[in-house]
Amino acid sequence: MRIERELEGLRAATGAWRAAGRRIALVPTMGALHAGHLALVAEARRRAEIVITSIFVNPLQFLPHEDLARYPRDEAGDLEKLRAAGCDLAWMPTPAVMYPPGAATVVEPAGPAEGWEGDERPGHFRGVATVCTKLFMMTGADVAVFGEKDWQQLQVIRRVVADLHLPLEIVGLPTVRDADGLALSSRNQRLSPEQRARAAALPRRLRAVAKALAEGRPAAPTLAEAREGLAADGFGVDYLALVVPHTLKPWTEGQHGEARLLATARLGEVRLLDNLPVFLRG
Repeated sequence: MRIERELEGLRAATGAWRAAGRRIALVPTMGALHAGHLALVAEARRRAEIVITSIFVNPLQFLPHEDLARYPRDEAGDLEKLRAAGCDLAWMPTPAVMYPPGAATVVEPAGPAEGWEGDERPGHFRGVATVCTKLFMMTGADVAVFGEKDWQQLQVIRRVVADLHLPLEIVGLPTVRDADGLALSSRNQRLSPEQRARAAALPRRLRAVAKALAEGRPAAPTLAEAREGLAADGFGVDYLALVVPHTLKPWTEGQHGEARLLATARLGEVRLLDNLPVFLRG
């Protein structure tokens, strides 16, 4: 596996692969890799001859009060996992490579970036859209694979790619979960043992809400009861909402078809994101 930290080395590698007619897949990550990330690498391998995994903790998507300095980092462990997974190249740029002195251009998404995480973390999706656009352009990837755990992020990236006419396919992979249902996340490492045990209540309540909605219960009281239940479980609930899957607009009573249940809840200083598909009958 090649490891590149400078743009010249990355372009030399990708240029040779493209000249040889190789299809390139990208898995963008912020490191602290777990089984969910490795599932993305495996999916990328199914879709392309060459797999590039980026590891870059993007400062542009963190708010001033957030956990940039404490975000989990394990470079040696990450590289070992990528080698075992058959990754071809680890792209590990520094902030100075991604945002060189004088850099003044950002991607400002709207549409699915509005509301939910967009309200809770103003400017977050500007950072996500900007860094992903840079990664797409730097690698020249034909396809990029993302997890569905960050559902809103996935829709923002799809919108950016469509709106900027970027020549790559965006693939979403269903959320990988622990045995108790908790969505895998690098931030789970920061949960205490007691918090980790309690965290399983989030997916459990989401499953109960999804079942109730699919059976015809009205959304507003069902969601309100679930928020109260999560608070009783010790969570600070940022939001629990039913939305139109690709636009992220709030679901309205009387609609039918596929919806998405979104939730973000806090245990101590750790924010847990999750979502589930829901099919509502007319």
